[in-house]
Amino acid sequence: HLICHSLNDGLSALCTKRISSSPKERERPFKFSLIGILMKLVFSSIRIIRPDCCATYTSLTNVLFFSFCSLFSLSVFLSLIPSVFLCLCFSPSQENNVDAIHPGYGFLSERADFAQACVDAGVRFIGPSPEVVCKMGDKVEARALAIKAGVPVVPGTDAPISSLQEAQEFAKTYGFPIIFKAAYGGGGRGMRVVRDYEELEENYQRAYSEALAAFGNGALFVEKFIEKPRHIEVQILGDKYGNVIHLYERDCSIQRRHQKVVEIAPAAQLDLHLRDRLTSDSVNLAKQVGYENAGTVEFLVDKHGKHYFIEVNSRLQVEHTVTEEITDVDLVHAQLRVCEGRSLPELGLEQDKIQINGCAIQCRVTTEDPSRGFQPDTGRIEVFRSGEGMGIRLDSASAFQGAIISPHYDSLLVKVIASGKDLPTAATKMHRALTEFRVRGVKTNIPFLQNVLSNSQFLYATVDTQFIDENQELFNLKPTQNRAQKLLHYLGHTMVNGPMTPIPVKAKSSPVDPVVPSVSLGEPPMGFREVLLREGPEGFARAIRQHQGLLLMDTTFRDAHQSLLATRVRTHDLKKIAPFVSHNFNNLFSLENWGGATFDVALRFLWECPWKRLQELRALIPNVPFQMLLRGANAVGYTNYPDNAVFKFCEVAKENGMDIFRVFDSLNYIPNMLLGMEAAGAAGGVVEAAISYTGDVSDPMRQKYSLEYYLKLANELVKAGTHILAIKDMAGLLKPKASRLLIGALRDHFPDVPIHVHTHDTAGAGVAAMLACAQAGADIVDVAVDSMAGMTSQPSMGAIVACTRGTKLDTGVSLDRVFDYSEYWEVARGLYAPFDCTATMKSGNADVYENEIPGGQYTNLHFQAHSMGLGNKFKEVKKAYAEANKLLGDLIKVTPSSKIVGDLAQFMVQNSLSRAEVEERADELSFPLSVVEFLQGHIGIPHGGFPEPFRSKVLKALPRIEGRPGASLPPMDFEALESDLRMAHGNEITPEDVMSAAMYPKVFQEFKEFTSNFGPVDCLNTRLFLDGPKIAEEFQVELERGKTLHIKALALGDLNKSGQREVFFELNGQLRSVLVKDTAAMKEMHFHPKALKDVWGQVGAPMPGKVVEVKVKPGQKVEKGQPLCVLSAMKMETVVNSPISGIISKVHVNADSSLEGDDLILEITE
Repeated sequence: HLICHSLNDGLSALCTKRISSSPKERERPFKFSLIGILMKLVFSSIRIIRPDCCATYTSLTNVLFFSFCSLFSLSVFLSLIPSVFLCLCFSPSQENNVDAIHPGYGFLSERADFAQACVDAGVRFIGPSPEVVCKMGDKVEARALAIKAGVPVVPGTDAPISSLQEAQEFAKTYGFPIIFKAAYGGGGRGMRVVRDYEELEENYQRAYSEALAAFGNGALFVEKFIEKPRHIEVQILGDKYGNVIHLYERDCSIQRRHQKVVEIAPAAQLDLHLRDRLTSDSVNLAKQVGYENAGTVEFLVDKHGKHYFIEVNSRLQVEHTVTEEITDVDLVHAQLRVCEGRSLPELGLEQDKIQINGCAIQCRVTTEDPSRGFQPDTGRIEVFRSGEGMGIRLDSASAFQGAIISPHYDSLLVKVIASGKDLPTAATKMHRALTEFRVRGVKTNIPFLQNVLSNSQFLYATVDTQFIDENQELFNLKPTQNRAQKLLHYLGHTMVNGPMTPIPVKAKSSPVDPVVPSVSLGEPPMGFREVLLREGPEGFARAIRQHQGLLLMDTTFRDAHQSLLATRVRTHDLKKIAPFVSHNFNNLFSLENWGGATFDVALRFLWECPWKRLQELRALIPNVPFQMLLRGANAVGYTNYPDNAVFKFCEVAKENGMDIFRVFDSLNYIPNMLLGMEAAGAAGGVVEAAISYTGDVSDPMRQKYSLEYYLKLANELVKAGTHILAIKDMAGLLKPKASRLLIGALRDHFPDVPIHVHTHDTAGAGVAAMLACAQAGADIVDVAVDSMAGMTSQPSMGAIVACTRGTKLDTGVSLDRVFDYSEYWEVARGLYAPFDCTATMKSGNADVYENEIPGGQYTNLHFQAHSMGLGNKFKEVKKAYAEANKLLGDLIKVTPSSKIVGDLAQFMVQNSLSRAEVEERADELSFPLSVVEFLQGHIGIPHGGFPEPFRSKVLKALPRIEGRPGASLPPMDFEALESDLRMAHGNEITPEDVMSAAMYPKVFQEFKEFTSNFGPVDCLNTRLFLDGPKIAEEFQVELERGKTLHIKALALGDLNKSGQREVFFELNGQLRSVLVKDTAAMKEMHFHPKALKDVWGQVGAPMPGKVVEVKVKPGQKVEKGQPLCVLSAMKMETVVNSPISGIISKVHVNADSSLEGDDLILEITE
């Protein structure tokens, strides 16, 4: 297809032939015309010169197309004009008998030397004469002509200034503010406003540099800057016979960086007398210089209605479209016919016939990011769909799928023009059209434009050039979701590089999806949650205690898959089975589905929002209480938090559907537990205080954790107001005898308090132990569905249900429904084969009674041992764990204390250290940080105190924490945190997001970055999530109800020079492709380093572009805010300032370096 850019947008040219001609001898009709313009003008010119080609452009013959951007950079090209251009253009022009050249909107259209070169070569220049271009292109001479014609002007220099000193003298005479303007070009380049003396030198240098780069001449002149004017321009048209008319005005006041964003014709609420003065002055000035062809006279209008001449643009303007729409005059047609020799009256263009009809608005859709100061964005357009409809006109530039947006040319994608009977009508049409646009791969200003179109001042009042600066609400941008394209990026990345979540073992997901058992229609039957909602936590606890039979808590939705599948089960698979659970297990005490490790893993490895999981499951299971694991003062984290953070977390969790808070502390440290209990109670939740179990109360030789110890703890917790008392046996150490002793004693001491028991089945005695607990008086025991039970998980639900059937402990659960439930999870478990503990561990082991490793940790240690090639030494690892536990004083081992023991055990194995050697050399060994912090008191005080002299030898002079670790922490400022998150991630931040960031700041940041790149991956099925699709595979993805994507993976491209592969898809019947970096291949390729956001002192490029100037060098001291370097992109120069004070340690760029976004510029150290 034909794509012809203006010389500032690609320096391209197109040559085409005209069939018909005028018979008049004084006219010289075109046979061939060379067109160096935007694609819209190319097509407009072709339609006029060759009308038989209007229907289809592929029928063109004698077409000559060549691009100068591939031969020269813009700066080099401009320095060679006109000689090289003539060599490149006129040689083929003469060979093909070209009669005329249309210069388009580009910078060459205002080059008098180029216009003269055309004349000298016998080729007509479609525009004013070279003499007029020279006069009007020189702003100083144009200003003098305006004064001569009696047109008011702004105070300014009479000639271009040649030094900073001249600018300083002007400022002293007229005062600030002043404005620098490029003497030989426009478009906002080389234009800088200066408001005080301190800004003068820097802005002079930037304006000069921009003008030089854009126009080949850095000459500037200075004017007094008029505050808050309207920018009104008048379209004029003249012929060879002295006829000049105007086509009324355009309002171009909506600008940023002196570049027009939205243009309106006619100007809204413009005084008729002022309109007459503007148009009259424009025509008089044009007649005085003998103006021929199209042009624009530009004015500023101050708040008193006084107008000042700015300049004449001796070319067709980008915004000429709105004039065409309201006057029904084809300006390109008129340009060509006037150049052929036609008079305006012959073309039917007489002043009394030019009428205003309605209103038109033009929006320039650009690849700029308004949220970052309209910084240009670059890259590949992956998706392009335009808006259409009645009253909408599109003038396209480089907008098509697959187009590469370069930092070296104009950012304009497409001009959208809307017409209507008045401004509000046109604005409504424009807003609708912009809403229909879909541009993916690069950022655009469309959300900003939509805000402008909705602004009441824009619609019903007048705007000035400060409109954008004074309406900051315009930058409250509604982010585009772009979900489909982001998902394609994720799938493509997985196809090229494999799973994006860490995989413990090399195993593929099962290709078979689980079948959900049938679910009856209608609402699910009532469950215990109705009791809780009706009677509150106290009434709920009474109902549980009075219930006849054994109650079950199902851990399948959390602890079971944490123990067996590394906590990797996704919301996608939980949601599918949730309605079945709601309808068939309504008599469960609760469903454990949240908190603990699931919160961390959901964000870190599954890229899901844990709050969204809670919300969606609550909607699907409204009748069964939910239970979560709360780590006391540690909430759902692994560290201490301010007290208000724990309270706030429980409050938000309760609001999102959580019912029961199982509160525990890894050391059974009462102060930590009491804080968690108070927080859960204050939120209105059911408080279930859980005592972590270790040791063996049935063994008289093990008295550190005796029966009396547990009874004393329980007494304190009941006094503190717990609604339910729980025993948390994380390692599965409860034997039937110990179960009867412990639970029997608790029931005797606390006859009215419900008792709940949790265990793991690592040794294989879990069912027996839970039955013993039930017989001794426990009200609730924990189970997992059969296919997710056993080994390091909980005892089998089916076994407990079957063993109690027909007894006083009958659970009331249907065994047939358990079988159906188990069948679903048996197949679903196959989807998680890469995480299944059975890949390395084939059974449980009764040696857990010796090493006391908690269930989930037992699985993880087994994985780690095999991944490190120590699978045959796992026995030694377990032995070391037991020894490490003794070194630390025989701890209760639950997260995080279990991790501390595990870290010390691994340290001992890796360094081949025995317990005796560690004790002997404790003052010289470098222990894991978790061990050191434990001994300092970071997680609390263990029962019996810290081990001495081991603690003193390890800590030496390190500080120790006395009392509850979090008690001394200052309150968390949630308002400040939310503000920071909104600054970083936009205004879509929720209270739940704030809590996620409070618990896991870095993990939440990484989660947001992931979702901004790859979208809502939780809507993918698990096999696609882990392995990606196979080539030619077709599948559907439901984004939300009523929005389903139909996707087919088509092909995987070859590696390109940038280390990328193009991955092709068919999305809803349309071809889509994404470029994916091949991480394996890129390790062997050299690329400019990126600035790491989490590394202090690394300064990255804020946008793609070229380095114009480096202002610092290694070893130099810099202050915060000091300029470091200057970047240029799309003719805009940006100063990169130092974010901190320090010393430049290394500079990674030099002048002329081409950078991508976030490329490392330099490094700063203190």
